[in-house]
Amino acid sequence: VQLQASGGGLVQAGGSLRLSCAASGSIFSINSMGWYRQVPGSERELVATITSGGSTNYADSVTGRCTISLDSAKKTVDLQMNSLKPEDTAVYYCYAHLRPNGWGAQLRDYWGQGTQVTVSS
Repeated sequence: VQLQASGGGLVQAGGSLRLSCAASGSIFSINSMGWYRQVPGSERELVATITSGGSTNYADSVTGRCTISLDSAKKTVDLQMNSLKPEDTAVYYCYAHLRPNGWGAQLRDYWGQGTQVTVSS
C-alpha cells in the first residue's frame, strides 16, 4: 500500500492550495483518510480527517478555511485550503487508516511521503 501526495507549493498569504493524495496497492477497505502537518522541532499535528461515512474532523486552526473530501471509489482524499496564513507553513502528510487485502489483515495506519506547503507573508 502506498500513499502518493501532491499539490504542495509556495503561495502568498490569503491564497489557496489544493492537496491531493491517492492510495494504491492491495486495499480491502478504507476506514478513514486525512492530513497531518509538521514543522521542524514540533510534533506532527492533525489538520483534517474524513471517514468513509463522510464524518469530518478539523483542527481548530483550519476550521472554516479548509475542506476535506474523500472519493472512496478512487481512494483519494483532497484538502482544499483557503485563506492561507504563514503559520500554515509545514510539511503536510497524507494519512490513511485502512485494511489491506490478505487473510487476517488488520486495520492499520499508512503515511505518505509529505508535501511542502509554504505561505509567504
